[in-house]
Amino acid sequence: MSSALLRVVVVDDHRTVADALSLAVSGEPDMECVGTAHGSVEAEQLVATLVPDAVVMDVRLEDGDGIELTQRLVARRPELRVVVLTAHVDHALLARAAEAGACAVLPKGEALAELITTVRSVPRDGFAVHPVLLRRLMGAGPSGREPDPLLTAREMEVLELLAQGRDPTAIARRLGISVSTTRGHVKSLLVKLDAHSQLEAVVIALRRRLIRLDADH
Repeated sequence: MSSALLRVVVVDDHRTVADALSLAVSGEPDMECVGTAHGSVEAEQLVATLVPDAVVMDVRLEDGDGIELTQRLVARRPELRVVVLTAHVDHALLARAAEAGACAVLPKGEALAELITTVRSVPRDGFAVHPVLLRRLMGAGPSGREPDPLLTAREMEVLELLAQGRDPTAIARRLGISVSTTRGHVKSLLVKLDAHSQLEAVVIALRRRLIRLDADH
């Protein structure tokens, strides 16, 4: 193992998402995911044992709050870089993340390439906020809710079947539509979710909690 590799721990309460992020990180020539955790206790133990350079941190964990965990981790290791992922943003969350010592806050569901670039390049003493989150803050209505993803009912059906590991041919057979129509729905999903592959579309949908896998927990 090369000491030049950037060692990363992924912390996410959803196992499928954590595994996908781990694969994405380890697929980079200069990075390695050395472990994944799904809750605060597990994550603290993992970081203490593995001593990573960076942590990708979900806000909602199985047994706690990711920003509170970030504060504890950074207090113990000030050199640790933590990139926080969130589906919902407000001024209070950004303030908490900054005070906790996070280096960046990114939206869940953005392209994996952006996450990788941020983990690789964000400075330890900086605090980067993705433009998408800033736009949400400026454009949120009185309720502060994010806009609907604009997926049709049929696209949701296709998305759920993709998440079950079915290919377009199997999906077409299950829904009683043509393979060509199915591929059209898949293409539309990729565009609407800003994904570059079917796997990435599923990961984005899981992170945004548009779908869930009942057998995943």
